[in-house]
Amino acid sequence: MNRIARFEKVSLEQFREGWSDSFQTADENEVREIYAGICLPRRATAGSAGYDFFAPAELSLKPGETVKIPTGIRVWMEPGWVLKCYPRSGLGFKYRLQLNNTVGIIDSDYYFSDNEGHIFAKITNDTNEGRTVELARGDGFMQGIFVEYGITVDDDVTDIRNGGFGSTTKQKA
Repeated sequence: MNRIARFEKVSLEQFREGWSDSFQTADENEVREIYAGICLPRRATAGSAGYDFFAPAELSLKPGETVKIPTGIRVWMEPGWVLKCYPRSGLGFKYRLQLNNTVGIIDSDYYFSDNEGHIFAKITNDTNEGRTVELARGDGFMQGIFVEYGITVDDDVTDIRNGGFGSTTKQKA
């Protein structure tokens, strides 16, 4: 196995910003408590490819509801690797829980962004059976898999990222 990455928590300040953006009613003590309880992603077994991301707080999603979850997590990884994020298999199977962007792509240079590379997950309960998704604090809800990638032989990109969603398409062509 290649050891090419390291998960870390973002700063309390960055987490507070992300949490307040998603959940406007959170008070400072609640944010500090949630932040203190954040668990780094980990594999469940030696044969697991995916690193489970855990709900930082209790969440409930009724059919059709969407929530943007600030995970409080960032990841440093070697260049040439990407972290691909998917819903946990059981939640997708039982509830049709979906990541809104289908597959989350965390590039290696995202770590250096102004937002500290804070990983967010926007999920929707897309059930067609009328079932509510209940996530307890610490429940796994998403899994990330590290994948090595290649580039074309004529690729000469030298631009540097600064930003999250959609920021790479704002670079000069």
